[in-house]
Amino acid sequence: MSLLGVAGFALMILIVALLLWGKSTPAVVFILLPILVGFAVGFSPADMSEYIKAGVSSVSTTAILFIFAVLFFGVMNDAGVFDRIVNKVLKVVGGNILLLMFATVLIAFIGHLDGSGATTLLIAIPPLLPIYKKLNVRPIVLLCITTLTMGVMNIVPWGGPCGRTAAALEVGTADIWKYCIPAQIFGIAMILLFCVFFAKMEKKRGAGYVENAAVEETAEEVKAENELHRPKLFWFNIVLIIGVVLMLTLTKVATHVTFMVALAIALMVNYPSQKMQTERIKAHATDALTMAFTALASGVLIGIMGKSPMLDAMTQMVLSAMPASMAPHLHVLFAAINSPLSMVVHGDALTYGILPIVNQIVSAYGVPAAAVGAAFLITFGPAIYIMPMTAATYMGLGLTNVELKEHIAFSYKWAFLLAVGMLAFVVVTGIIPF
Repeated sequence: MSLLGVAGFALMILIVALLLWGKSTPAVVFILLPILVGFAVGFSPADMSEYIKAGVSSVSTTAILFIFAVLFFGVMNDAGVFDRIVNKVLKVVGGNILLLMFATVLIAFIGHLDGSGATTLLIAIPPLLPIYKKLNVRPIVLLCITTLTMGVMNIVPWGGPCGRTAAALEVGTADIWKYCIPAQIFGIAMILLFCVFFAKMEKKRGAGYVENAAVEETAEEVKAENELHRPKLFWFNIVLIIGVVLMLTLTKVATHVTFMVALAIALMVNYPSQKMQTERIKAHATDALTMAFTALASGVLIGIMGKSPMLDAMTQMVLSAMPASMAPHLHVLFAAINSPLSMVVHGDALTYGILPIVNQIVSAYGVPAAAVGAAFLITFGPAIYIMPMTAATYMGLGLTNVELKEHIAFSYKWAFLLAVGMLAFVVVTGIIPF
């Protein structure tokens, strides 16, 4: 048994335990624990520095995105854009929480057609969160529904997980996706059923409006004078937001560049004085920097675990624990444990380390490589935006002001149920051979 492998699993278990325990912020845990474990297994300071440098570099762009995206949507909220949208949506939705949740699934579904987690979160959460709050529905429910839908859609061939899986197995992304499409359809249906349960659960907590009059009252409240609101610039701001969304989805311009430019325009038009611009930046700086800090801190964990020999050692330990007698079914067995395993093992270790070996074993029994990749993706996807080492996870947490431990505790059981349900569907129907 490898010392590095044991240390790697111990590190992930400790991190998850501390996060769920809530005794420290994720950023502090991501920085200190990997460094302590790294020194414990004998990594030199020079090696540690290189690992951390590589890891932080891999998430630096995401951290910059967090800063400018949070500031941009903060300024849009200050200008009163979302208040008017909320008012209109409330008139349509009324007190129908289920309808609102179905709309959330639709928005996340469409928003994630580009395969970008951060983009989808930025499109879906800022306009929907005020509506959830008006209806007294917990933000964690919005985050759960959004991330589950994103997880199902993340299987698309132009998404990162599918691309990496195809590369690891040396097959085409389209070949993998054809096995996944029925699972995606079934997965969306499952999420809609989850929404029915969520709606009942939130109503028991007192969510929703009983009478339409309450909605009209809220509409009047929205019209109250606010020195920061810019009602005359509403349509300009709407066009600006639409322009940002189009840039994110239809062009190859870097996401953080888009938000940098959009923020500058938003500040200049809505708050033309230097004093007001400074005040708006300061007002949202705490949220922006907290998210960026966490993202950069996760780079320490990614670097020490993913860029060092620790990852390979963990992979070999997992492989050795699998029973050889189950070789013909190894792709399904691996998929079945993939969801909980991915919460404590870096996705790259599973994709590039274990998956090719699983494929090599089951190929002798006539299982196509594309089917192996599909089984892996079907159970990997649902929890991808709950995983502590996914950078976009912290985007969702920051936008909804939900803690990581709360997200894991509430959302993961639904993600696991979704993953198991999708896998069972494709296996029982014979889409993926067992």
